[in-house]
Amino acid sequence: MRHFRLLVVGNGVSAYGSYLNLVALNVFIYEVTDSALAAGLFMAVRLMTSVVSGFVSGRLVSAYDRKRLMVGADLTQCAAMVALLIAPAGGRAGLLYVLAVVTGFCSTLSGVALRSSIPEIVGPELRVRANSLLATGRSLAMIAGFASAGVVVAQLGYVAAISLDAASFAVSASVLMSLPIRTKAERAEKAEKAEQAEKAAGGSEGGQRGGAGEGKAENLGALVLLRAAPVLAVMIAVRAADGLGSSSHNVALPVYSSALDPSHPATFVSQFWATWAIGNIVMQQICGRWAGRGGRQGPGERAFAIGACVMSAAFIVVFAGLPTGVAVAAALVAGMADGLTEIAYVSRLQAAPDEQRGRLFGLSASVENTGFGLGMLVSGALLDRFTPLQVVGLLHGLAIALCLGMFVVLVRYGRTGGGAVPAAGASSAEGVAPTAGLSGEGATSPAGPSAEGAAPPAGPSVESEAR
Repeated sequence: MRHFRLLVVGNGVSAYGSYLNLVALNVFIYEVTDSALAAGLFMAVRLMTSVVSGFVSGRLVSAYDRKRLMVGADLTQCAAMVALLIAPAGGRAGLLYVLAVVTGFCSTLSGVALRSSIPEIVGPELRVRANSLLATGRSLAMIAGFASAGVVVAQLGYVAAISLDAASFAVSASVLMSLPIRTKAERAEKAEKAEQAEKAAGGSEGGQRGGAGEGKAENLGALVLLRAAPVLAVMIAVRAADGLGSSSHNVALPVYSSALDPSHPATFVSQFWATWAIGNIVMQQICGRWAGRGGRQGPGERAFAIGACVMSAAFIVVFAGLPTGVAVAAALVAGMADGLTEIAYVSRLQAAPDEQRGRLFGLSASVENTGFGLGMLVSGALLDRFTPLQVVGLLHGLAIALCLGMFVVLVRYGRTGGGAVPAAGASSAEGVAPTAGLSGEGATSPAGPSAEGAAPPAGPSVESEAR
C-alpha cells in the first residue's frame, strides 16, 4: 500500500487543480467571450466528450498499458493548459473549446484506467481500503479546490489558476512514472506484449481482418457481460438514474439558496457542499477501516440499493423548506449515503475479471455522464415552471423507485450481494457463475470500493465526483 498512498497523493494534487479550474475556467470563459451561452457551450462540449470517450476509454484500457495511458492523459492536459496560457488573446476563445474536448476525454480515460487498475495495484483483498483512500483524497481535493478558487482568481488572477492546474497534472504524471506498479493482470500483460510483437513484425492481411473483428467484439463485450449479469446491469442503470437526480439538485441549489436569502445566495450552497463533503469523507473512512479488519467484505449490492434510496431521499429533504439545521443534517446524511453507494458500486465493478473491467468502467462512465447531462437539460427546463422541491423530488424519486425495485429483486432471490472476486485466472464470458437465475455477482470474496468515492457524475464535475 505504500506505493498506492503515493499514487493517492498525486491523484489528489491533480484533482485539486481540476476543481480549482472548474470554477476559474467557467468565469474565464464568460470574461473572454462576454456570453453566458458560450460558457454553457463549454460545459456541454466537455460533457458530451466525456460521454463518447467512456466507450473509447474502455477499449483503450483493455488493449494498452493503463499506467502509460494515465501518464499520457495527465501530460496531454498539462500541455493543453500551457497552450491556453501562451496563446494570443484573440485565439483563446476558440482554444477553450479544444481544451473542453481534451479535458473531457483525458479525465474520463484517466478515471477509467485508474479504477480498473486498483485490484491489480493493491490486490483484490485490499481494494476497499485502497478505494477509500483514493475517494478521501479526491473529496479533500474538491473541498480545497472550491474553497481556494475564489481567492486564487481574485488575488492572483486566471493565469495563476490555470498554471496551478497545469502544474498539478505534471505532478500527477511524475508520481505515476516513478511508481513501480502493475496495472494489469500478468496474463493480460503477456498477451498485450505478444500482440505488440506481432504488429511490430508486420501482421498479414488476415491478421488485420482479425483485428477489425476483435474491435467489434470489444464494443459488444460489455453489453454481453451485462446480459449475463442482470443485477450488474441494474446497478449501472441505477447510476444513470442517480445522475439524473444529481443534476437536479445541482441546478436547483442556486435557485433554492437565492429564495432562502436573496442578499446572500451563496451561503446555503456553501453550507450544503461543505456538509455533504464531510459526510462523504466520514463514510469512506468508515468503510475502509471496517473492511480492513479481519479481511471483511465491503458493502454489497443490498447496501448499494439501500444507500442510493437514502441518498436520494435525503436530497429531497434538503429542498423541503425545513429549518436550515435540518436541511444541513440531511446534506450530511446524503454525503454519507453517497460515499457508501460509491464504494459498493465501484467494488462490484472491480470484481469483474481484468480483461472485462475496463469495458465495464468505460460503459459506466458514459452512462453516468449521459444521465447527468440529460438531467441538467431536463432540470433547467422544469425549474422554469415548477419549484425546486418538485423538480428534485421527481428526478430523485425515479432513482428511489428503481433502487427499491432492485432491492426487492435481491431479497426475492436471496442475494447477499458482496462484490465477487473471481478466482485468479478466471476468464469466462460472464466472469461470474450464475446463481438463482441471476448472474453470480453475489459470490463472496476475501475482501471487499470504491475507487473515487466520489467522485459522478457527481456534483459539480462531469466525472461525477460530487452528487
